[in-house]
Amino acid sequence: MPKGYWVSVYRTISDPEKLAAYNELARAAVQAFGGRTFIRGGRVVAYDAGIAERTILVEFDSFEQAVAARESAAYQEALAALSDGVERDFRIVEGIDD
Repeated sequence: MPKGYWVSVYRTISDPEKLAAYNELARAAVQAFGGRTFIRGGRVVAYDAGIAERTILVEFDSFEQAVAARESAAYQEALAALSDGVERDFRIVEGIDD
């Protein structure tokens, strides 16, 4: 079964306190669905049309788990805490089933 991934790229962070509150709540929501964070910020080198932005990568055992985690009440609470504190590109993608 292919894994599911959250890929999030932060274009701007306008309120670090909202981001910190979100991080605490989101961590619990992600862990409840078996998510594992592999990338959280760190160094970025962008090529071609890329932009060096804060990047987050979370892996789930399945695409369905990744979607369920995003739609969960716990994650919705995290999103409410984040509110307008950042501008980001968030997507859920399906991995390759090898």
